[in-house]
Amino acid sequence: MPGISRRAVLKGLAATGVSAVAGGGAYGFFYGRHGLQITRTAVPVAGLPSALNGLRIGFLTDVHRSVWVSAEDVGEAVALLMAAKPDVIVLGGDYVTRGDRFYVGPAADALAPLRAPHGVFGILGNHDDDHDMPTALAVRGIAMLKDARTRLTINHETLELAGLRFWTRRESDIATIVRGAAGPVVLLAHDPRRLTEAANLKIPLVLSGHTHGGQVVLPLVGAVAAQKFPVASGLARRGQTAMFVSRGLGTVYVPVRVNCPPEIAILTLESV
Repeated sequence: MPGISRRAVLKGLAATGVSAVAGGGAYGFFYGRHGLQITRTAVPVAGLPSALNGLRIGFLTDVHRSVWVSAEDVGEAVALLMAAKPDVIVLGGDYVTRGDRFYVGPAADALAPLRAPHGVFGILGNHDDDHDMPTALAVRGIAMLKDARTRLTINHETLELAGLRFWTRRESDIATIVRGAAGPVVLLAHDPRRLTEAANLKIPLVLSGHTHGGQVVLPLVGAVAAQKFPVASGLARRGQTAMFVSRGLGTVYVPVRVNCPPEIAILTLESV
């Protein structure tokens, strides 16, 4: 380009890059983090009895109720989930951020309207304390699974829900929780890295959150913040184990989502 120095070109490219990042951040703050979607996915479950074929699980995780995630944001997700009329509802943890007790009650209040024919169940995430948050949710009718398992009888068949504490990682500990299950196990594990242990134990299905889908997903690069996880979002399979990882509802660290809208999920179980 005659008359244009290399330095000027580089400065122009740098300014363009900064503008693109700033523009993406602004969009992610004002619009991206509010663009709630409902994801409907068929999930193959090894050993699922034919009577449970078509069972629908509503999945909501990573609420992160805070100054950036309002009661209205959570209320919209709850209303959307209830309108879908799932058979069972599960909550994947991180109801507040950094254990902020100011929002424990408001988070539980926002989730209190959740109801499903076969119950509403929850686990804790790494941002939740071990007493106040589960107590607040339990008082509002949500059964909390802390390294525990519960048995559901649906259409005369058994489905087992097992819930892990975030820090329960050893395969032997998980094996103890699922030992003696009378039917296929759905493992609720906030951290998708539990896929390794679940696959070794041949657990048919794992539901996780924690990643937020990366929150910021860049073209060609992907979800940089979620690269350490085996699955950033969506459905995956390892051996006989299927896993679904939700992008979740809220945000953490920065109140921005780019190419990674918040979601609730309706998962339809299928026999394989």
